[in-house]
Amino acid sequence: MAGFFNALSACFVLLMIMSVGYLMGRLGWMTQREKSFVSKYIVNIAVPCNCVVGLLDNLDREGIVQAAGMMAAGVASVILTVLVSATVATLLRLPHERWGVFVAMAGFSNTLFIGIPVCTQLFGDVSMPYIMLYYIGHTSLMQSIGMMLLERAGSKAGQKGSFLQFCKDVFLKPPILSVAFSIVLLALGWKLPPVLMRFADYISGSVSPLALIYCGFIVYEVGLKNLRFAQGLPAMLAVRLVVAPVISLACCSLFGMEGLALQVFVVESALPVVSQVTVAAGAYGADEKYAATGACLSIMGSFVTIPILMLVLG
Repeated sequence: MAGFFNALSACFVLLMIMSVGYLMGRLGWMTQREKSFVSKYIVNIAVPCNCVVGLLDNLDREGIVQAAGMMAAGVASVILTVLVSATVATLLRLPHERWGVFVAMAGFSNTLFIGIPVCTQLFGDVSMPYIMLYYIGHTSLMQSIGMMLLERAGSKAGQKGSFLQFCKDVFLKPPILSVAFSIVLLALGWKLPPVLMRFADYISGSVSPLALIYCGFIVYEVGLKNLRFAQGLPAMLAVRLVVAPVISLACCSLFGMEGLALQVFVVESALPVVSQVTVAAGAYGADEKYAATGACLSIMGSFVTIPILMLVLG
């Protein structure tokens, strides 16, 4: 029960921080311009610093050997979740502009903007290496399978990119570059100068509050009164918040994962809809409102399911 109440307390804290973003939107202190700045700062500066600190402080050379198996478990669980989501969407007979959006929402979780605050609140900074390992496999699939689903659901033709362009879009992202840089340092047994580690530590401290403020503003943008259960959204929430962690638990157990690594992967799989789904749905001409509503409902729902999940995990 201690884990349940700890998770309940952590979720309440996160919800309060999210309410700051909602309030800032209501007061006009935060607009699209500030939202864009916060997003770029988190992804391109704060999260890379967070990766460096989390990996170098909590991982060693021996831990790198186990990383490949962990990433394989994460990738397998995401692929299976996407297949389940596609099956459910087909059974629901969703219209063309919602089918791909549904599968992307149910199949992919918010590993950064929600994942880092939730996992660090529940498990501490020692969870950062496992968060990043899950993130690498997850974002690779989101950038490929997820974007393809959203493009096909839209009315606007997407830009056909080469395999080289795909690799650039996925593996040249600042968070992934920072992970690769940290792993190279660990493999060589090198350390960054203390002054750089202190700098990265200070910057990384801003990830969680700003990410939650960002999510709170998204809830404000959609509007609480607009959060209605459109066709398929209850099923999407069930897959995203209940079925996905069950699949992740099975895959992690199959790959021999246990302890903190398993818990982090399962929680990462049980998080709300990834923010990129809403952005891409609008860009491709899919049902953007459907995506935004699903994302907000999943954020609210996760604060109920995560404490229950922690109780199950013990």
